[in-house]
Amino acid sequence: MDSDHDAYKPAQIAAMIRSSGVAKARLPLGQMLTLAVLAGAFIGFGGAAYLMVMTGADAGHGPTRLLGGMAFSLGLILCVVGGAELFTGNALMVMAAVERQITLPELWRNWSVVYAGNLIGALGLAAAFWATGLLAPEVPFAATAARVASAKAALSPVEMLARGALCNALVCLAVWLTFSARDTAGKILAILWPISTFVLLGLEHSIANMYLIPVGILAGADVATGAAIGNIFWVTIGNIIGGAGGVALAYRYAYLGHKKE
Repeated sequence: MDSDHDAYKPAQIAAMIRSSGVAKARLPLGQMLTLAVLAGAFIGFGGAAYLMVMTGADAGHGPTRLLGGMAFSLGLILCVVGGAELFTGNALMVMAAVERQITLPELWRNWSVVYAGNLIGALGLAAAFWATGLLAPEVPFAATAARVASAKAALSPVEMLARGALCNALVCLAVWLTFSARDTAGKILAILWPISTFVLLGLEHSIANMYLIPVGILAGADVATGAAIGNIFWVTIGNIIGGAGGVALAYRYAYLGHKKE
């Protein structure tokens, strides 16, 4: 018999994520959009923390990048523990759709509303940082923001797609692991290592880029609008592939696919 302190087992996690997908799909529109805007801002705060850690540091130094990833983890911690709707994590809703617990229109409604809300929150936070003066040319934080945005825009579509897929596999694994935890500390620890790893490896997260690229442009990065949109597009497609296909469908097959409901 499980105790109240044991981690939930993978089969239990799969059932909980399926139920969570149903609840997410049926949120009222206003609540869904509000929580999505918050998530965009939360991920942006994680991005800002990452930029500050990397300011004045060697961007190729592994331990520094790991520290930056730990700072960036703030974003998903706020989303999961605080409660918010994040597009990349909601790739796991595919599990409920395949199980026919929600319809494809319900899935599309959630993804489209949450994606738009995440964009609003991320852009709003970027504008707020511009108002603080942290993006002025003489401020070191601004130089870091501009450098990061330029590097992201310079990736090829194949690189964006592959980095996006690998990134969201780790993000969805982080969300999956949070469902195993019975307390807040366990959820935070479950988030910390997968998210730190994707940042350490230089992978690409569409919602983070909705903040990092605009804030870099506001800081003076020479990034064309088309290049910025192209990055978000290809990284988003990769995120869907890695999260919905690489994690949600694989775990659905492993733990729910052979059971008679």
